[in-house]
Amino acid sequence: MAVKIRLKRLGAKKAPFYRIVVADSRSPRDGRFIEEIGYYDPTKEPSVVEINDDLAKKWMANGAQPTDTVKKLFKIKGITK
Repeated sequence: MAVKIRLKRLGAKKAPFYRIVVADSRSPRDGRFIEEIGYYDPTKEPSVVEINDDLAKKWMANGAQPTDTVKKLFKIKGITK
């Protein structure tokens, strides 16, 4: 089972809000997930990024691969270099 750390889209049309979740790579974007580790709100100025560092590091140590967008958010929060 390939596990990804990715964004789950919520919010209204033209007002996105994302949750950062750990999910099986075969599940749909807004479908079933294993665990929620944070959120990202791009509509605020500046953008709000809240991530549980311990959970993110635990899942990456267990082999979960973050998507490109999530990698950028991790760099902003200082989780990865």
